[in-house]
Order: sequence, then structure tokens, then C-alpha cells
Amino acid sequence: MSLFIASAHAQTAAPASQGGEMFQIFFLVGLFVLFYFIAIRPQRKRQKEHTEMVSALGKGDEVVTSSGILGKVTSLDDNYMVLNVSNNVDMKFQRVHVHAVLPKGTLKSIG
Repeated sequence: MSLFIASAHAQTAAPASQGGEMFQIFFLVGLFVLFYFIAIRPQRKRQKEHTEMVSALGKGDEVVTSSGILGKVTSLDDNYMVLNVSNNVDMKFQRVHVHAVLPKGTLKSIG
């Protein structure tokens, strides 16, 4: 009957190693600390800088929105701002969509 299939013999189980639980706990804690310093901390720093930039916006600032539209701030509200993007063309945006504040005179130098 065992012409083609070899007989399987049960082996004794290897004894379980002791002390691996503490290594796993330290490994998980170390992995979380590494993830915090690589991903969470820099993202919070960028978010804080962006919030400060948005709150410091003033009338007459030249800005770039997240969609790439350049304009000059003509009026501000708590959540919205109006940008003058061309002669007689005003657009209303949410303040949080400001990507960067440009130096004065940038819009004139661009054309």
C-alpha cells in the first residue's frame, strides 16, 4: 500500500521558548516611537504652520491657492476670502485653501 506514498511519522514537538513576550512588547513600542518621529510629528508641525499662515492673512496679501490660482486678497471673512485674480475678476475661496503667501510685487512681475 505504501508503494508511492512514504509513511508519515509524528515528531515530538519542540519546547516553546520563554521570554519572547518582552521582546515583542519592546519591539512594538519602539516601532510606535519611530512612526511618531517619522510621520506624526512633522505632519503636526506643518499643520500648525499652515494654521498660523491662514490666520495671519491680511487684506492686500498676494497668495497662491491649493489649486494654483494666484491672486490678491481684497476682503476677508472668518472662513472665506475674496481674491482679485484679474481686472474686474474676483473669486471667493475658503481660507484653508491658501497654499502660500507670496512676496509683495510677485503678481506684477509675473505679468
